[in-house]
Amino acid sequence: MKILKVSICLLLLWAAGACGRTDTAQSEAETEEAAPQNLVYGIDADAYRLETGEVGSGETLGKILGGYGISAQEVDLLDRKAREIFPLRNIRAGHPYTCFIHEDSLYAPHLDFLAYEISTTEYVVFGFHGSDSVSIRKDVKPCTLRRTKKSAVITSSLWGSIMEHDLPYALAAEMEDIYQWTVDFFGIQKGDSFTVIYDERFIDDTVSVGIGRIWGAKFTQSGKEYYAIPFRQGGKIQYWEADGASLRKQLLKAPLKYTRISSRFTYARKHPIYKVYRPHTGVDYAAPKGTHVHAVADGVVVFKGWGGGGGNTLKIKHPGNLMTGYLHLSGYAKGISQGTHVSQGQLIGYVGSTGASTGPHLDYRIWKNGKPINPLKVPQEPAEPISKENRPLFEFVRDRIMAELNGDVKPEERITQLDSLVLPAAAPEQPASETGTADKK
Repeated sequence: MKILKVSICLLLLWAAGACGRTDTAQSEAETEEAAPQNLVYGIDADAYRLETGEVGSGETLGKILGGYGISAQEVDLLDRKAREIFPLRNIRAGHPYTCFIHEDSLYAPHLDFLAYEISTTEYVVFGFHGSDSVSIRKDVKPCTLRRTKKSAVITSSLWGSIMEHDLPYALAAEMEDIYQWTVDFFGIQKGDSFTVIYDERFIDDTVSVGIGRIWGAKFTQSGKEYYAIPFRQGGKIQYWEADGASLRKQLLKAPLKYTRISSRFTYARKHPIYKVYRPHTGVDYAAPKGTHVHAVADGVVVFKGWGGGGGNTLKIKHPGNLMTGYLHLSGYAKGISQGTHVSQGQLIGYVGSTGASTGPHLDYRIWKNGKPINPLKVPQEPAEPISKENRPLFEFVRDRIMAELNGDVKPEERITQLDSLVLPAAAPEQPASETGTADKK
């Protein structure tokens, strides 16, 4: 009986070990099955032979698919199903595509999928699953974000420096949007500089496809530093100066972008057409015909029409007894008419050369209480500053952003999100030691 019990115990131990080995083998198999696939456009590329190509001039998707054995009936079905997602007529020459081909038991090739790149980031996948079954899937390539800090000294213009330092073009547009109330981009001089922290988007960790959030910036113009600190107040993220004042002002610095000043405010300018000296109570911005013109502040259109020598003209009344004028326009934006309420930054018209003009430009004017004032020297008050209750948290964010702009900080000290921020707990005060107390006594 004793021998029988020992044998049973040994048998149970062996079974447990075998079961453990089976569980381990099963776990390894499951791990192997769950291993990441070689996904290309969301498809397991290891299951196919891939062929790549580029849409030729005048080539249609139907012609490409026909070359891979897809019938006219299937192409017609695809065309009907794709209309709401990506119409086949939107295929453009020069865009790349990838074919996913499998071979049957007789080694005959069959096209299962064709992925077409709409843009650097977007693509559409057409699937073929039999003579009467097709599918369409539109998607975007996964991107990774890379936090980047760049500095540059300006030699000509902001855009020129962006190109010289091989930075993303979108960076110039974003910085102009952030500083459009504060920095005079038409007054930039050689030696002005900037430092900016931003997220750059990459596909496959190599191809840059734009930028994400600007985490902070410092623009130095004529020796004065202008910080831009992101912070959420009033339900939205805006940019603030280092002292908590808003970078937003009542008026934009200029009603258009990417131009130069060709004539300034003066009471004695020799008119380029009439050849006599007369006041020019505005600022001329030379720009290509059709350049967008934006309202510099919220207001109401009080005049739209022919302004004599000013050609096509708009005048907008703003709070504070201010009125702005936009002269020599080639045309007006849709929906703009007398009585229309406009918002700051709204498109209102297009640069032209109507009226007494020698070339396309915008003559921009401002009146206060009916008297013309220099648009380049308008005193402005900022929008509502950081509130008292938000100031401690704002200063916490500001100090870390400024530290990163002006030097290197540890990754864990960076501001990486602007929601649900909590101030770190203050270190408790140390009680006075008994010795110190005794000394004081």
